[in-house]
Amino acid sequence: MKYQPISKDKNGLDIFGIGIYWDDVEIGYRFRTLGRTITEADITMFVGATGMVEEMFTNVEYVSEVSVIGSRPAPGSLVFCIAEGLLMQSTMQRTGMAFLEADLKIHGPTTAGDTIHVECEVVEARATSKEGRGLLRTANKVINQRGVVVATYNPLRMVKSRPQQQ
Repeated sequence: MKYQPISKDKNGLDIFGIGIYWDDVEIGYRFRTLGRTITEADITMFVGATGMVEEMFTNVEYVSEVSVIGSRPAPGSLVFCIAEGLLMQSTMQRTGMAFLEADLKIHGPTTAGDTIHVECEVVEARATSKEGRGLLRTANKVINQRGVVVATYNPLRMVKSRPQQQ
């Protein structure tokens, strides 16, 4: 693996936090994100912004009396979005060009107070027909604080090539 996350600004200062270039990783490379706790506020704001006003997301009395989950669930799409946010922060800054596709599976509930992280394995990394970009696919597992896989997905992204050194 030749991944080098440091770039230089116009004054020659190191820039930290640059994402992964497709040609810096090899198939089989594995990594994980930091964790993030999903809060009641996250669920409330997401449900309000998207209009997902299903009672199991908006009525805590219903959840406590009727739901088999027992606590306030997060919509699976919110779990996916938070997982993508964790990846944006660590792997795609200034290198990601497009999210092209993914198959998403929700394996179990995520509830308010759960902390998730994403474990990824590179399963495809190849050049496109246009210079300066490639395709990068990862197999992603969203895992909670108990070690349970709550979601899996396999995004295909268009990602920049590492700039040639001059």
